Amino acid sequence: MVRILALDLGERRIGIALSDLLGLTAQGLEVIDKKQTPDWLYRLDTLIQEYEVGKIVIGFPRNMDGSVGPKGEASKMVAVKLEERYALPVELWDERLSTAAAQKSLIKADVSRKKRKQVVDQVAAQWILQGYLDANRGK
Repeated sequence: MVRILALDLGERRIGIALSDLLGLTAQGLEVIDKKQTPDWLYRLDTLIQEYEVGKIVIGFPRNMDGSVGPKGEASKMVAVKLEERYALPVELWDERLSTAAAQKSLIKADVSRKKRKQVVDQVAAQWILQGYLDANRGK
């Protein structure tokens, strides 16, 4: 098996999660703040090499009716860019309500508001990746 890297793309932050080698579980890895790391692709280069990533999954924001808006179109463009840069398969995965689910789980775990803001994107990437892994288990 290969490790799968998931991205929750935001305007300011990118949450990153990584699968285990068996493709069973997703772990939150980190958050890249685009303000602090404007060329975030170089950080992604390092992570892909360090963890020997074989596939990338990008959260694909859809509207609740299933239509694709501007953020979804932007995700498609990033997917194409990453496929070209890394010569790896890149898949878009429906991320509807992943951030809300991440927020809810952090609140339930009694994580402070300040700390939630720092990790919610990472947890959202983890939710996206776990959903992808669960749906593709056994394929």
